[in-house]
This record gives sequence, structure tokens and C-alpha cells, in this order.
Amino acid sequence: MDTATKQSPGPAGTPSAAALRNLVMATIGFGLTFWAWNLIAPMSGVYKERLGLSSLEQSMLVAVPVLVGSLGRIPVGALTDKHGARLMFPLISALTIVPVLLLIPAKNSYGAMLAVGFLLGLGGTTFAIGIPLVNSWFPPAGRGFALGVFGMGMGGVALSGYFTPRIAEHGDNLPFLVVAAALMVYAALAAVLISDRPDRPVPTDSLAHRLGAAGRLRVTWELSALYAIGFGGIVAFGVYLPTYLKTWYDLSPTDAGTKAAGFALVTVIFRPIGGRLSDRIHPALVTAAALGLAALTAIVQAFDPELAPGGTIALLCMAAGLGTASGSIFALVSQVTPQAKVGSVTGIVGAMGGLGGFVPPLVMGAIYSAKGSYSIGFMLLSDLALAGCVYAYGRMRGLQRE
Repeated sequence: MDTATKQSPGPAGTPSAAALRNLVMATIGFGLTFWAWNLIAPMSGVYKERLGLSSLEQSMLVAVPVLVGSLGRIPVGALTDKHGARLMFPLISALTIVPVLLLIPAKNSYGAMLAVGFLLGLGGTTFAIGIPLVNSWFPPAGRGFALGVFGMGMGGVALSGYFTPRIAEHGDNLPFLVVAAALMVYAALAAVLISDRPDRPVPTDSLAHRLGAAGRLRVTWELSALYAIGFGGIVAFGVYLPTYLKTWYDLSPTDAGTKAAGFALVTVIFRPIGGRLSDRIHPALVTAAALGLAALTAIVQAFDPELAPGGTIALLCMAAGLGTASGSIFALVSQVTPQAKVGSVTGIVGAMGGLGGFVPPLVMGAIYSAKGSYSIGFMLLSDLALAGCVYAYGRMRGLQRE
């Protein structure tokens, strides 16, 4: 029996052992690199006090890695189509070690922190490697759930929010050393255990041509807009929620990080739920319902309820809606995108999702500095989520593969 036969899906379209191995490795790698990507946010309150930063400067420090990691997904996704995840996953994981360690000498300079934050964005690009890898290994009937499981790797944000400030209590530099060591071990294992599907289509045209072809698909930009709302909301709250809770509800950095980690954990749990629902119902309907829930709870939070229980319930329901939408949107990507273009389309859609997370922290910081309130920011989120809900239901229910 040849390798391709051994690695093909089993009876009734069940995933092979190779598919499961690649899913596990991709999810772990996604989680570790996301932890690295989000190392600055849980400590942003400390940096604000140490460096004497304004709210806007603090927001910029948190947002720079998000911007770079988002835009970097576009070339990384196209390179994954060409060279495969077997090369790209260990390579990007190993390269991310450099900015993680550079955070140690940079921590006493705002300019240096911004520069290292720019490089740290590299950790946010692995999303565009894992999606085409998982998409190629799993049969269509279970692809939505598999992509949702991979998406649980964004729980690296929750890990960072919970563990980074606690590890830092035992030494300022310890979180960076721990994450760097974990990335080093993972890169070595990934080089051995990750494999590309033998029959995956490999494009022969140039990077620019492939990105242009993906950009000419109308669905690329429709999915990008929805993902900018769904995943962008997750990223925005993942990086800014500790600041919001500390500023508005006067929590300690550790308590704010813990509650922000809880928010991120809920989004992680509901992402595969969104994928599983999309294997059974049209993913556009799942997306519409999820964004509708996010819009409603954002309105509730705009009225500044007490944190216990009203604010906590609203934020956790918002997390459930945004997590479900993130899972269902990429189930839709797998349904309507040609296999050879999944990496390129994923790069663009993932970039727009990340950019959706770049803008809100800056807006929230600017609004709070000007008005002393976050209500306007939550109302803007509710408007965007409602628009996405209407568009997903009205336009995207009938989409087919182009």
C-alpha cells in the first residue's frame, strides 16, 4: 500500500491518522505562536506605568503586533500554497523566538517596544499556514469541525492573558524565556511531525499572480468583511479587555488578565461549535445568528452594567457569538474556495480579520481619552455586528464554489 493510500480518509470519509496528527500539531503551534503574538497585551498596564504612557500610546503598543501579524498573513498564506505547511510552520515558529527574546532588552524603551512589537507580529501569521493544511487533510463532511478545532489555537490569547502576568511575578523576563523555550521545542517537533498531503495541488505561477487571483474573487472580500467583525472582535477584546477591565472596573492587572482569559476561553470553546453547526446547517445562517447575538450583547455592555453579574454575562455571551461566527466563517471559506487557492484566500481573509482587531483598541483608547467612556465603542461594535448579521443572511446563503 503506498503512502497516499495510507494517508487518505478512511471509511465513510473519516479522517486518517495523518490528518489527526497534523490537526493536533497545527493547533498546538497556532496556540503557542498566538501566545507569543499576545505577550505585550497582558503586561501593557505595567509598561504604561513604567514608561509613563498615555491611553492612546498604550493602545498603540498593544495594536502594532496585531497589525503586522494581520498583514503578514497575506504573503504567508500564499507561500504556504507554494511551499507547504511542513516548511512554513516550523520556520515561522522558530523565527518568532527572536522578537520574543528581544522583548527583554526592549522593555525600558517605548520606541524599542514598538519596534519589537512590529517583529512580534510574525507570530500572528501562522493562522494562514494551518487553515490550508487542515483543509487539505479532512473530508468535506467534517471539515468545518476540524477547522473549528484548529481555531481553538487562538486560545493562546487566553493562555497569555492568564499565565503571562503570573509568570512575571516570579521574574520580569521569565515569561519571554518560557515562551521562547516552548517555541524552540515545538519548531523541532513540527519539522518532524507535520506533513503536507501528498496529492495537494501545488501552484506554479508567481506569488503576485496567486494573490491577484484570490483578490479577484468577490467572495474573498465578502468573507473578509465578515471575518473582520467576528475574529476582529475576538482579537480586539483579547488584547484590549485587560486594559478596559483595569480602567473601567478598577481591577488589578492579575484579576483583569484572568477575566480576559475567561473571555478568550469562551471564544475558543465556541469556535469548533460554530464549525460543527456549519457541517449541518449552512454556515451563513450560523454566522448571521452568532453576529446577531454579539450585536445584542454589545448594546447591553454599552450601558455600563455592574461587572457582576450583568457585565460578565454580557461579555461572555458576546464571546460566544464572536467565537461561533469565527468558526462558521472559515467553514464557509472551505466550501466556496478552490483548494489550490485556500492559502491565498485564507491569507487575505485572515489579514482582514486581524485588521479588524487592530482598529478597535485604538478607537477605544481614543474615545476614552476624549470622553471618559467606552459606551460609544460598544455601540459601534453592535452596529458592525448587526450589519454583518444582515449581510450573511441576505446575501451569502446561496454562495457556491467559484
